[in-house]
Order: sequence, then C-alpha cells, then structure tokens
Amino acid sequence: MEINNLPFGITEWENVEVTQHSGETGVALWRTKHFGELRVRMVEYSENYLADHWCSKGHILFCLSGELTTELDDGRVFVLKPGMSYQVADNAEAHRSSTRIGAKLFVVD
Repeated sequence: MEINNLPFGITEWENVEVTQHSGETGVALWRTKHFGELRVRMVEYSENYLADHWCSKGHILFCLSGELTTELDDGRVFVLKPGMSYQVADNAEAHRSSTRIGAKLFVVD
C-alpha cells in the first residue's frame, strides 16, 4: 500500500461527528474520517454489543480500551484487550465482533 496526496493533518476525534450503528444487540458509535480511499474510525461498542452481520472488509484494528471478541466464519475466536490489534485483508476471512463489557477501537480500512 502506498499513501499519496495526504498532507500532514491533525484529527481531534472528540470533534468528529458521531454516527450510531445498531447491532443485533447494543450499538456502535463511529467517528469517521476519509482520507482518499482510506477510512479511519474511532469506534465505541456498547456493553453486550453483537454485530448484525458478518464483515468481509479488510481492517487494521487496534483496541484502546475494553475487550473485543472477534469470531471468524470458520469458528475461530479471538479476544483483543487494550494494546492488541488485528489485521485482515478484504474478502479473506469473514468476521463478526462482539463485546460483553464494551470496547473502544481505532480502525483503518
């Protein structure tokens, strides 16, 4: 990947508009910025969140706080705690997120 035509900038995430996305249970609050083809997000999942879909989009995801469980469509399950990350390519392994206690993530996709 090569990042082009992106001048230096600072993002104050608290000033970025919040959009709410309902899961099967709970909600996800997204603060989203677009930089060309890159989408960068600060995502907060409520307690007892379960995604309402299997995602096949590629991500680089970093857990800032809380605890996130990611289930792959082949049955494997991974738990991210603060300071941990995962990365997955587009259309590589479908995944679904959930959290019992809530989580805050930084996501690039």
